[in-house]
Amino acid sequence: MGMNRRARRYRNSGGNRWLGRGFAWLVALALVLLGIGYGMLRSYLRSDAFRQFLSGEVSKSTGMSGEFAPFHWDGLAVDTDGFEAKGSGWITSLRADDLHTEVGLGEVRRGVWQIRESNVRQLELALDARQPMALEGNTAMPNPFGAQQVKRSAWLPNEVELQGINVRKLAVRAALDAGVATAAGMEVRVTQAGAKNAYRAQAMGGTIRLPFERVPELSLDQVRLRYQDKQVFLTDLIMGVWGSGRIQSSGEWDMEAGKFSVQGDITGVKCENLLNANWAKRLSGDVHSNFMVDQRRSRSGGARASGHLVVQNGVLTALPILDAMAAYADTRRFRVLTLSDAQTEWQWQKDELNLTKLVIASEGLVRLEGGIQIRGNQLDGSFRLGIAPGTLSTIPGAESEVFVPGERGLLWTSLRITGTMDDPKEDLTDRLVAAAGIRMFEQLPKSGERVIKFAQSILGGSSPTSNEDSAKVNEQSEKVVKEVNGLLQGLLDGGPRKRQKEDP
Repeated sequence: MGMNRRARRYRNSGGNRWLGRGFAWLVALALVLLGIGYGMLRSYLRSDAFRQFLSGEVSKSTGMSGEFAPFHWDGLAVDTDGFEAKGSGWITSLRADDLHTEVGLGEVRRGVWQIRESNVRQLELALDARQPMALEGNTAMPNPFGAQQVKRSAWLPNEVELQGINVRKLAVRAALDAGVATAAGMEVRVTQAGAKNAYRAQAMGGTIRLPFERVPELSLDQVRLRYQDKQVFLTDLIMGVWGSGRIQSSGEWDMEAGKFSVQGDITGVKCENLLNANWAKRLSGDVHSNFMVDQRRSRSGGARASGHLVVQNGVLTALPILDAMAAYADTRRFRVLTLSDAQTEWQWQKDELNLTKLVIASEGLVRLEGGIQIRGNQLDGSFRLGIAPGTLSTIPGAESEVFVPGERGLLWTSLRITGTMDDPKEDLTDRLVAAAGIRMFEQLPKSGERVIKFAQSILGGSSPTSNEDSAKVNEQSEKVVKEVNGLLQGLLDGGPRKRQKEDP
């Protein structure tokens, strides 16, 4: 029995030795295979086939046709002079200069090449969002470096996963319905957002120019974006405008549907920043406005904007109709109005601006309500004008024929604004003159004695006894009325009119 136990121990120890040797051989074989595999992967990475494969993957993801410049390897790190691509979709061209990245092999077993932290010295993009077809061109283009041109082993990964990219300087040129928008000098960082093909991007610095005459160059503080499933979400955007002005907004862009919407606020802007030179002299104050900008994919559509605007600390100076009323009412209160309320709803599309629910008021003195359409430089507005009772009491008929009592204890009348931004026209002055003239004619029979005395002075002191004399009185009376009307017109236009020199 002792011998049997020793025999069994011998046989077991011999078996363990063979098992250990077998395991060691398996480990060695695995290491050899891994080394061979690693060598084959490195050999493939350094081949032109991998460069062409990567060029095709980038082309497919951007809907373009492009190619990387030759690669220069250092281990698994690679540098290239650039990537350049052209397309017919919403991205029409792309150029990246001086790229550096590193390829990770950790996910090769699941068929993925990992493109780790990448750096680009400069990235230039050209976009075209003018036509619906440009937005529909987001589908993948044929890969010029596909399987027919580059034969790859079946065991090689066939997907590329971008983990992040840093762009030191981004330049964008976008063709819009309204013109060309540009952005330059932005520093951008892109990272994965968790889900497959989902990314977050943050940009800082740089300037933006929009294709609108009254919008100056914008300075970018920061913008944060998120991309997933061909949708771009604007998480936060902060920009500077006109020095002290600030724009903060958020929004989203559905690339397949061709629609976008952006909403936000504008603060710290002065009235003179938004108005032309003529109106900047008349209205001052601090502007605050919220806004909504959207675009729907339609050939007749285009970007639309709307919002609610408020002017704080507003002062209205030298408005023609108010100057006229001030001149005739013999008061300076209308010449410079401190505004207690100034606000409007606004809508903009192409060259047309509509102001609705517009209110301009100076407490206890004057209030203007209504709306106006500004198409190009042309004006077309309809308003209600309210003034404090007694303001125009010196104008015959003004407060009975033109203005009528209404709400807020004011006298109200309608007001039409036409003409141009540089030369606005209003219809109130003519109605005041007409009302004054009518009232004076109505008062002439009751004032016959004064007219007769006036006529006597003209006829040398004699009473008008003949038909001829009466005709002279009537003629002189009409002349007096015309002179008064002329004086009224001159005063309501801002001052007395100079008498023109008659031709000899």
